[in-house]
Amino acid sequence: MADRERILKIRDLSISFQTDAGQVNAIRGVDLDLYKGETIAIVGESGSGKSVTTKAIMGILANNGKIESGSIEYVWHDENTGERQERDIVKLSEREMQKEIRGRKIAMVFQDPMTSLNPTMTIGKQVMEPMIYHYGKSKEEAYQKAVELLQEVGITDAEKRMKNYPHQLSGGMRQRVVIAIALSCDPYVLICDEPTTALDVTIQAQILDLMKDLQNRIDTSIIFITHDLGVVAGMADRVAVMYAGKIVEYGTVDEIFFNPQHPYTWGLLNSMPTLDTESGSLSAIPGTPPDLLEPPVGDAFAARSDYAMKIDTEKEPPFFKVSDTHYAATWLLHPDAPKVTPPAEIVRRQQKFAAMQKPQAPISNPVAKE
Repeated sequence: MADRERILKIRDLSISFQTDAGQVNAIRGVDLDLYKGETIAIVGESGSGKSVTTKAIMGILANNGKIESGSIEYVWHDENTGERQERDIVKLSEREMQKEIRGRKIAMVFQDPMTSLNPTMTIGKQVMEPMIYHYGKSKEEAYQKAVELLQEVGITDAEKRMKNYPHQLSGGMRQRVVIAIALSCDPYVLICDEPTTALDVTIQAQILDLMKDLQNRIDTSIIFITHDLGVVAGMADRVAVMYAGKIVEYGTVDEIFFNPQHPYTWGLLNSMPTLDTESGSLSAIPGTPPDLLEPPVGDAFAARSDYAMKIDTEKEPPFFKVSDTHYAATWLLHPDAPKVTPPAEIVRRQQKFAAMQKPQAPISNPVAKE
């Protein structure tokens, strides 16, 4: 990626939810950057905070959710003057989010298309609606663009499908429609929250191929949320690994897949089958994520890690630099830490990484104080 223009900058984002049991500290000081034209994947187990982070970007947290601290700065160029604009999404009102950002600058594709589509409206009306609302297009203009969008996302007989209702389409076609709606206002950022989870493997592959093809054509930036590392390999440029409301490691897709440094990332990769995996050699991460009603002291993953040291239960690890593009928050990277041998599968990956290593373009460190 020659163009390293940053369009989204998240700093020290903390989010809590009030429940009957007390305050859940769901997101705890997240820093993240998104650059123009790239795909960044956020991965982790269910409950790690992936979806909550992206819902905060969209301004659609549940009523009991609250942003405790931090900023979400969105940068774009004015459509008329070309001047650089910057807004902190956290400070915007619901009206401003609805009019200026949501759907227009940043759009989202959810996991289940049936919860995104209105069962009482035709597909055509739902694709046309954002264009009419945000850009004041006439029905004729919106109709023509809607047909083109449906064709772009691979729906045949697009004009005929414009008259269909969601229940008349297959799951894969419905997800294509949801993608068409998200792209209807040419957003700069597309957030995809596990968009293929509800689909079978064949349709999943088609949707992923579609999204890669669309990104190459329209140069949008994508935040891809998934718990499936296998999906990430062919989609992402960079990967952020989340655990217990924090990012614990991030780097290029090759660095995360072939030179992971955090024991949690080792566990995720070790539980993923590959062509080289021996029969019966997959292993699950023991235990369960911590209760964020009372977040643990130190490294939140320590209780589940075979590599935990005393300091992991006493002090939270900072980010250690592995390369210009790769950082991990684990005390194992401290110069005084004992040398440990990762699981055999991780060692194999690291050996492969050493063989394929090539120079990477440096990017800014989102953890560094600016």
